[in-house]
Amino acid sequence: MTESARTALDLLRDSSQFQWYVIPLLLLVIYIYATEVERRNWNVLFAGIALWGVDLFNEIWNSIVFHATGRAPVWGATGPTAYQLLIGLNIEICFMFAIMGVTAAKMLPPKETRIFGLPNRPVLIALNSAAAVGVEVLLNKAGVLTWEWSWWQPSFPFLIWLIGYVPFFAACFFVHDLPTVKAKVIAVGAILGVDAVAIGIFGAMGWL
Repeated sequence: MTESARTALDLLRDSSQFQWYVIPLLLLVIYIYATEVERRNWNVLFAGIALWGVDLFNEIWNSIVFHATGRAPVWGATGPTAYQLLIGLNIEICFMFAIMGVTAAKMLPPKETRIFGLPNRPVLIALNSAAAVGVEVLLNKAGVLTWEWSWWQPSFPFLIWLIGYVPFFAACFFVHDLPTVKAKVIAVGAILGVDAVAIGIFGAMGWL
């Protein structure tokens, strides 16, 4: 087991790390979503949940990689935190992703708008994902987000971009553009359902 993995594991669900700033952060997330409900802005509401749900799926398989290999997760969160939910996910990251999807969806132009002569959705998926990878590289250099596998490094960021973020924004924009609220509910329900089943199975196995 790598030293960074051991550090993250020592933080895992240690309630003594709790800090009170978690409460106002939680209220901020609730307020953001409540505002979209108040406005009946279902496109943005469900888009935000979709991105968060896909991130949770990534965090689950990241934990599985660690427990299957016994060496390290693909990414580990080792910085100070108020609560470490999974080996690569702390409560601050969780809240950040809950807000990220709403923010990305609110900035979407109409579907017919083109960027550089191209359909805007693929372009924005690529650009948003690249920006997010840039932030992750900075966090890695700061030592609070660790990467221990040779194929997941700043020197080769393609997989971080492709696996780490493209699915997030693709799901976010896909759900945003679904034509009916029912379709959005089904899509988000499927994402969260997969998450729930995975948590139930691998949580019971002690792999999370």
